[in-house]
Amino acid sequence: MAITAAQVKELREMTGAGMMDCKKALNETNGDLEAAVEILRKSGAAKMEKKASRIAAEGICRVAVDGTKAVVAEVNSETDFVAKNAIFQEFVQEVADKALASGLNGGKNGEDVQALLDGGLQEVVAEKTLTIGEKLSFRRFIKVEADAIATYLHGGGKIGVIVGSKGEKSDAVQTALANIAMQVAAMNPQYISRNDMSAEEVAKLREITLESALNDPFTLPKPVLQKLLDEAVASKWSAEDVTAYNEHKSNMNYLPNFISKEGKAELAQLALASKEEIAGNKIFNGLVEGRVSKQLKDICLLEQTYVKAEDGKQSVAKYLDSVSKDMEIVQMVRFEVGEGMEKKVDDFAAEVAAQVAGN
Repeated sequence: MAITAAQVKELREMTGAGMMDCKKALNETNGDLEAAVEILRKSGAAKMEKKASRIAAEGICRVAVDGTKAVVAEVNSETDFVAKNAIFQEFVQEVADKALASGLNGGKNGEDVQALLDGGLQEVVAEKTLTIGEKLSFRRFIKVEADAIATYLHGGGKIGVIVGSKGEKSDAVQTALANIAMQVAAMNPQYISRNDMSAEEVAKLREITLESALNDPFTLPKPVLQKLLDEAVASKWSAEDVTAYNEHKSNMNYLPNFISKEGKAELAQLALASKEEIAGNKIFNGLVEGRVSKQLKDICLLEQTYVKAEDGKQSVAKYLDSVSKDMEIVQMVRFEVGEGMEKKVDDFAAEVAAQVAGN
């Protein structure tokens, strides 16, 4: 039976498969559309198995909102090119809508994602994989419920944000939340406030800061640094570093430029070896606490400088207080596509060489 162009076109529209694949399937089934669809689905399943080992770390986020509830979902593809495809974008929106309609909240353990997949979404993923021709992966979603909600997508969906507050629900509050959603996208806070950090997390941050300070001894308070320098000159440094020290010690700001890499490492080792003693120094402790405080301002939303502050100094907390004293940020979600995932590094020359070798 001769296969017509109209039949191929119809099968392509039904499945999204390639023209040659459609023509081949129709030839195998003597023009039976339903049988051809089945062949393509089976072929697509086989292709999916081959794609399973590939890395899908590109993709987009999409949000879905229903009153006081919102969801942000991330679906990954292999290439950024596919992430810009309209079919893929519609699919990701479908995923977000299904997640919002479900009774699931998302979370970090992946169980809710799997529940959605098992509830029929896996078949949709398989169909879209066949249509698009790349490995697709529904990675995660989070649902937020609050008195007032704002969402924001940045970079075409490379970053997806939801912010929720309790209290007043005026237009002014909604505008403020929209501004804070953009703040979260731009500044990537890890916590709403330092009160959300456990004692263990704060202690870990302080320990890392302390160790970092000791590993950069030229930034230590002068009395602490001078003691370390005296010890290095007496027993650790090479003759070249000792000479450099004696020639430039009158200007400590420039001294590091004349000490060798090895000399700096030896000075850091002396600092770490004297960790307990240095940690008891009040001046050093003030330095560490100052650095910890600065980091907390970077990672805690309410302590960050509001990005639209006219004076360049107003904190997010003060901005929100100026909008409404009956408004409190209670939830914050920020997804960035592919964060924490292994990225594929394309070697175009190697790919071409492999194809040539295979011919």
